[in-house]
Amino acid sequence: MSFKTLLCSSAFALAASLTSVQAQATEYPLTIENCGFPQVFEAAPKNVVSIGQQGTEILYALDLGDRLSGTALWFTEILPEYKAQNDKVERIADNMPGFEAVIAKRPELAFTQYEWMIGAQGVVGTRPQFHDLGVKTYIMPTDCDGKDNLVGSDGTRTEAFSIESLYKTITELGQIFDRQQAALELVDQLKSREAAAVAKAAELKADQMTAAVWFSSAEMELDPYMAGRSGAAGDMIRAIGLTNVVTSDEEWPTVGWETIAKANPTWLILAEMDRRRFPADDVEKKLEFLKSDPVASQLEAVKSGRIIVINSQEMEASLRRVTGIEKIVTAIARAK
Repeated sequence: MSFKTLLCSSAFALAASLTSVQAQATEYPLTIENCGFPQVFEAAPKNVVSIGQQGTEILYALDLGDRLSGTALWFTEILPEYKAQNDKVERIADNMPGFEAVIAKRPELAFTQYEWMIGAQGVVGTRPQFHDLGVKTYIMPTDCDGKDNLVGSDGTRTEAFSIESLYKTITELGQIFDRQQAALELVDQLKSREAAAVAKAAELKADQMTAAVWFSSAEMELDPYMAGRSGAAGDMIRAIGLTNVVTSDEEWPTVGWETIAKANPTWLILAEMDRRRFPADDVEKKLEFLKSDPVASQLEAVKSGRIIVINSQEMEASLRRVTGIEKIVTAIARAK
């Protein structure tokens, strides 16, 4: 039996046992304390603008595509299973939308995966700006629980990221939209798949290996953005058992290749994405750099081909995280 088949069969069996519990219907009015702001929902929102691919895909997973009037901030292609829903929703911006563009859709709810989009210093707008117009706001707890977004360019973690904040996001959206059973089943499926992959990683002795995760670089010759140990990507490789050679508590610190070379990680994990904000967003340019750079090319992971490419969204607090974990564990299994 292949590892992928084993994962799927184990996940199905565990999910079947976990989802025997039936969720209750939402009772309105519903009060949700979200990132420091209480929000009272008199009913499930019927018109939503979603800013951020991760959150948008969660709404699609809960079969809420018909509630969306607009989306923005995309890094890569939509997952195939959500394409039919996504095709019916207007993309008002590939990156950051303007406040007016969001308000023009007359949403009842503005939903974002990042507090820097809608927050105290929101580049789209502040929460009071939306609330003054009668538009409720919801920020994914993945970006505010245990995190201060007023400190540092990407915010600063006051506590290490916990996958529970993703499950909290899904559960609360299930409550807000009265999709609690779908949310329960989705969380159970994610948990069971991750548990199967983590168990396989333990068999492969992943805890005796190290890794470095390269997201991108502002310029190819500059220090790369690597996953720190306290962010979502750091939590992902920690869950597998791998030791992150980057010891910074920042989510995506810049780290010199000399420092990476000194640590000499067992595995290099690279992000691929459709976004082209920086040259190193292109994974092919990353691979070319690793082969040609006088320092990076000397890494044992480069010489031995121990390079794993996963989607950038699989490094984030998203539904795709578990797929990223499965890909990494599969690569480790193949190298054995």
